Amino acid sequence: MPRAVLDESAIHPAVRALVASHQAEIVGEVQAAIARYPVVVVGMQANPWPKKARRALDAAGVAHHDLDYGGYLSDWRRRNALKMWSGWPTFPMIFVKGQLVGGATDLARLIASGELKRLLG
Repeated sequence: MPRAVLDESAIHPAVRALVASHQAEIVGEVQAAIARYPVVVVGMQANPWPKKARRALDAAGVAHHDLDYGGYLSDWRRRNALKMWSGWPTFPMIFVKGQLVGGATDLARLIASGELKRLLG
């Protein structure tokens, strides 16, 4: 089932550039990181789930690149742009070889099943 994304034809031409460029810097930073590093964990300060994901990767011996954006009361607008871009509703967002694999719980399942090692092949 394809992910629902508002078709560009449904956005008035007067605001298309604004929509396309909204928080483009943070999205571009994450895109550059996932193009450069095999495993990227995108999180935020004070949230225990990104820390759990990073500890699980460390325990599995998997190198990872970490990006953190603000805390619960700061940078929420920028983080919201990442949620809209990726379609993933929570943090962390974990990317393996450019592919979003989910959050900390999803990562734990991939590690336990051996799928993460296969993806990193």
